[in-house]
Amino acid sequence: MLKPLGDRVLIQVQANEEQTIGGIVLASNAQEKSVQGTVIAVSAQTVGDLIAPSTVVEGDQILFDKYAGSEVKYEGVDYLVLHEKDIIAVL
Repeated sequence: MLKPLGDRVLIQVQANEEQTIGGIVLASNAQEKSVQGTVIAVSAQTVGDLIAPSTVVEGDQILFDKYAGSEVKYEGVDYLVLHEKDIIAVL
């Protein structure tokens, strides 16, 4: 399993539902990017010799900035690695 480093969080992005306009299915590149996902892994943040607590834990449903993070594909699954500061809210 991937383990994020620094102040990063590994997210599995929630798939968007298929969007239609007047019965016409939009192409996937015309749909808006999802801003919701599930936390898969959280890095251990250190401040000197101390471990700083994270604001999210594995399994949390979150909202994040629309264009934040880096897309990663691991064992056929798409993930997003983003900084904890890019998380807007925990649902």
